[in-house]
Amino acid sequence: MKSLSSGLVVLGCTGLLFVGACNNGNPVANTENPATTNAEIPADSAAPVTKSNHQHGATKGGQVVETGDYHLEFLADKEAGGSHLDLYLLTGDTHETVLDAKVTAQIQTPDGEEQTIPFTYDAEGKHYTAMLNEQASGQYQVRITADVKGETVNGRFSFNR
Repeated sequence: MKSLSSGLVVLGCTGLLFVGACNNGNPVANTENPATTNAEIPADSAAPVTKSNHQHGATKGGQVVETGDYHLEFLADKEAGGSHLDLYLLTGDTHETVLDAKVTAQIQTPDGEEQTIPFTYDAEGKHYTAMLNEQASGQYQVRITADVKGETVNGRFSFNR
């Protein structure tokens, strides 16, 4: 009986060694074409907003989506009357600002209600901006759609209020 349980222990340990040897420690990468995929990045608005260096350049501290030739960065700041929304829409390897896009956001509020919010271009800040006049606490799902000279660029984001 003792040899049977010792044999099972040895067999189990050997199996774990094989499983560990198969894991190379690298995370699985998404190999889908980013030009046809909407990326979703959850965020917690309680996290401090700081500037950081992203693999594709410096960020403004928001959520970043790279899709095709475009770089989208989304920020949501809580204000007294709702949430101030900023979108940095950039293109190319040098991340030049896209000036003439038509940008809208489909927003799902924490209670499931959907709203469409248009963004306007802020020339001084070189980004698109909008105001969401909702004050409900919870998670907001945001789908950004930008029409850049007939080309549609999408990005999915979320934020907590």
